Amino acid sequence: MIKSMTAYACNEAEISDLTINCEIRSVNHRYSDVSLKLPEALRFMETDLRALLSAHIKRGKLECSISYKKPAKQGQGFIVNHDALAVLLAATEQIEIRMMTPQPFSALDVLAFPGILQEPSTDKTKLNEGVTQLVKQTVGDLLIVRAREGAQLKLLVESRCQKVHEFAATASQRIPAVMLQIRNKLKDKVVELVAQPDFDRLEQELLFLIQKLDVSEELDRLTTHAKEVLRVLNEEEPAGKRLDFLMQELNREANTLGSKSVDTQISQIAIELKVLIEQMREQIQNIE
Repeated sequence: MIKSMTAYACNEAEISDLTINCEIRSVNHRYSDVSLKLPEALRFMETDLRALLSAHIKRGKLECSISYKKPAKQGQGFIVNHDALAVLLAATEQIEIRMMTPQPFSALDVLAFPGILQEPSTDKTKLNEGVTQLVKQTVGDLLIVRAREGAQLKLLVESRCQKVHEFAATASQRIPAVMLQIRNKLKDKVVELVAQPDFDRLEQELLFLIQKLDVSEELDRLTTHAKEVLRVLNEEEPAGKRLDFLMQELNREANTLGSKSVDTQISQIAIELKVLIEQMREQIQNIE
């Protein structure tokens, strides 16, 4: 299934006395790159959550941000870490002894110091299960968005592949007339310049020249690569890298077609093919 690498999903859940928010966004990237932002209270879950995200995202840069807030409850007070407070005050007294003019500080200054206020204890097992379920739900929503956008990308690439087939068929139909035109033009030129031309030798040289200018192989390979693109688009596995390689091969054949062409119409077809291939390449950059 074709999936886009660009998507966004966000969910929120009430777990214990916390409101947990999970936000995931992904963008295109050559490889799989998972970035996880967690508050300190949830840091113990980092390894499991990273493994969960990596299992669902095969390619792309993914950023997962989890935050929480506590609802305000009437009558809820502060929990002071008295051990940390004692250590802080003792350290403050030692510092003030060595200061020329100690500065006074308030209780609010002390409360703002890290570690003085304690968070209420939370059941880590329940918190782990709740956050994991929230992340799974958000990843599921993200994958739905990626699949929906991937379906649109697939349609765009398929329509351009069909145009590649049409242009290649038009050029193939044009080849016999172009080869005959080259043969007649060169033969007339030789007859005009040489009184008694060696027509056997001339035919050999014309055959050699026509083989050099023949673009049938390039058109066959263009058609074959376009068919392979359509086949890969219907595979279940991630196809972005494979499709990117096929775009390089299509572009190579289109360049060769343009350089070998001696016909205005086929040269124009080569230009149109390069435009189509570049449009497909830009879309494929966003496919997983």
